[in-house]
Amino acid sequence: MTDSLKTLFRRFVSARSPDIETAAHDNKTRIPFSDRIDVLNTDPYLMVADAELRLISVFDDLRYDRADLDILSGPMRRRALTGLTPLGFKQRSGSVIENRAEDIRIHMPKFRALGASPFDALRDTPFRVQDYALLTPTQAAAQIITRYPTETALEKLSMLVVKHPVNLLRLFDFLEPGPSHQAFRDALGQLVYLQRKAVSREPLKTRRALR
Repeated sequence: MTDSLKTLFRRFVSARSPDIETAAHDNKTRIPFSDRIDVLNTDPYLMVADAELRLISVFDDLRYDRADLDILSGPMRRRALTGLTPLGFKQRSGSVIENRAEDIRIHMPKFRALGASPFDALRDTPFRVQDYALLTPTQAAAQIITRYPTETALEKLSMLVVKHPVNLLRLFDFLEPGPSHQAFRDALGQLVYLQRKAVSREPLKTRRALR
């Protein structure tokens, strides 16, 4: 190949490369983020607890006492960040993981007090329509109870407790006297049964809490 042909070839490759890179980027971004984030469900310690409310749950434990702390521990946060990094997220602050390219933030509850209600986990959080929340299973369950009609909430909770067990007794202690919370109170026994059954079998039976 003559020098002139080599030069022409290099110019052609240089001109085409940005187009190829752009096309690859476009193909990726055509997939909605709400679909791409489902990859978290392949990690037994992470799951999209509710796609509509944009709740991400981090596995906490198999069994609880109602007085147990309900917080995202350091290992739980690190596991979540490991799963979210391939999706373009970086730690922005102690309570926010952010994908700046897609303008999506994942909010983690700020520590309030030892006896704080799981129903208050996202209180005062600047939650935008495209943002997600990273929560303990118990905090995720509280959001579901608060945001959905009773029948829908119970259906979603039935799917949650068999994958990421919830501190149901702690939720029970913080229920309010309103009709929606009363309906959950009445259904607590059913959820306890489902969760105990799931915990006694694999894949939950031998799973260990993140330490």
